[in-house]
Amino acid sequence: MKRKYSNPKIVNAALLLWERSNFEIEPIVRQRLQFTPQFIKRIELETELRGHNGCVNCLEWSCNGKLLASASDDFHVMIWDAFSHKRMASIMTPHQGNIFSVKFMPKSGNSTVVTGAADGKIYVFDLNRSDSPTWSCRCHSRRVKRLATAPETPFVFWSSAEDGDILEFDLREPHKCMSNECKVSLVCLKNYISASNSVSNVVASPAQAKCLAVNPRRPELIAVGANDCYARMYDRRMMKLSTLWTANEERISSPVDRDSIPKNCVTYFCPGHLRKQHDKRYKAITYLTFSPDGRELLVNMGAEQIYLYDINNAKEPVFLDLPPLHDREIVNSEAIRKKLPEDVEADQKLGTDFLENEKYIEAIYQYTKAIEKAPNCAFLYLNRAIALVRRNWCGDIYAGLRDCHTALWLDPTYLKAHFRLARALLALNYISEASQCLAELKSRFPEYAQSYGVQMLEQDIERAVKQPNSTSSQDGPDLFDLSENEIFWRSSAKDYRDRFMGHCNTTTDIKEANFFGNDANHIIAGSDDGNFFIWERSTNSICEVFNGDTNIVNCVQPHPSVCLLATSGIDHTIKLWSPQPEENFESKHRVDYTEKAMKRNQMRMYEDPFDFNDINPPFCAPS
Repeated sequence: MKRKYSNPKIVNAALLLWERSNFEIEPIVRQRLQFTPQFIKRIELETELRGHNGCVNCLEWSCNGKLLASASDDFHVMIWDAFSHKRMASIMTPHQGNIFSVKFMPKSGNSTVVTGAADGKIYVFDLNRSDSPTWSCRCHSRRVKRLATAPETPFVFWSSAEDGDILEFDLREPHKCMSNECKVSLVCLKNYISASNSVSNVVASPAQAKCLAVNPRRPELIAVGANDCYARMYDRRMMKLSTLWTANEERISSPVDRDSIPKNCVTYFCPGHLRKQHDKRYKAITYLTFSPDGRELLVNMGAEQIYLYDINNAKEPVFLDLPPLHDREIVNSEAIRKKLPEDVEADQKLGTDFLENEKYIEAIYQYTKAIEKAPNCAFLYLNRAIALVRRNWCGDIYAGLRDCHTALWLDPTYLKAHFRLARALLALNYISEASQCLAELKSRFPEYAQSYGVQMLEQDIERAVKQPNSTSSQDGPDLFDLSENEIFWRSSAKDYRDRFMGHCNTTTDIKEANFFGNDANHIIAGSDDGNFFIWERSTNSICEVFNGDTNIVNCVQPHPSVCLLATSGIDHTIKLWSPQPEENFESKHRVDYTEKAMKRNQMRMYEDPFDFNDINPPFCAPS
């Protein structure tokens, strides 16, 4: 009987061969060949692939990793052998708009390529036959932003466009555009969202499908990103294809039944602090992708951070959840702190030093390292919460609130955690919850009811209640003219597990973020400052930054099986990055990323691109 080999540190070739013949060691060997921490330290520019005469908007590796496809504003698709650095083919497509997506069809022997562009058209090319498309579609009425394929469905692909439509195509079936035989519509977002981003004083915009992805292990699950903060995941087994056109070749703008999609076939994901959408910045999901094992969803959000969702265990956000004191063991957080191992105590002491010197990025990192080693210490969570709230980047106060909850459930008698939780609730404008939390604090700790801090908090809550725009947890974004199902899905959206920040994503709506390595232990994304970032998942911290473009890095596509990365952006070239030999290694593109640079990136995400005056939205702008 086979078993999974548990020791990845194999140095003996004979032992390796013997184990390969007896155990399932192949995945471990492939994983180690693709990615190790030592490789990250030696990543450097290997070469630049030249040939395009416009911005390179999309990159795609073939399934076996032998070829790389690129597409550009110059309407060309090029096929490259990334290992010999040679261009294998160049196709002048019939597109009349910038190409935003290119995909190899699975199991086609790397010979079939699909493109989608700003002209709303989709083309399929057989690289073995000619440069002319073998299949075409003009069913979309606006720009096609993303295409998606799945390994288990080699003849089927999906498209998303700014007309709000998600279309499904099967190349084995005949297709006639603009006819009642064209039954390709999987879901139409505008039938459910007539006023996306409809918050106070913001002009409503039509629903647009910006990106999509298919789960590699469960192809029945398809995730869609739109021009709002909600990532939608559909189970297409519960959905039926619908007709996009009438018999008179007129596009169907709205179905008879707006709530025709079953409620239980859709799951929404949204960061908890965005549920109420206080700020007026435009939101759009620029890219999303499933992890290699299909259990996680990574979402890159414009004017925001990168979020990671556990699709199987995600829960709705919690804003006030105080553990009961009765029948609970009394925990002394200070006593636990004194018993911390030396290395944990060193991390927390260093974090406290950074916190006192207002170096919040370093403080958060140190506390996170300590929490990883001592996950049951309430003191560490509360200190990290303080650092997050003081840094005050977008989403930091909510992340601090989550840490306060964790600290309280570890130690229900933790007075400071009660106080910090009430403060965070007030900062997020959950005024009634803040009042409830304060009342519980005074009830549980009557000896502190008249303390200066508690009295000041009480006064702040009273002032907030008197404000004309004061809200409670029952208030959410303006749901004007949304369908009943859409209101239900938004109100039950699941919260994130992790988030990654430091980059900037405002200028383009095709900026990617991907898992790096088969073990998915790192996250990679481009940025508006011309760099691309690599984050370590265990601490959510930046481990490396590289300069990848003179302006903006949009595309970051890791090779499927070896440690090789392709990037592109505003420059007309594709850059290939790989680990270089240790001997005489010199990094020419690594960037020493400082706290000042990270703050500058965060500030850029709070600026209106059409207004050169700085904007400081409440509870979001860096302090």
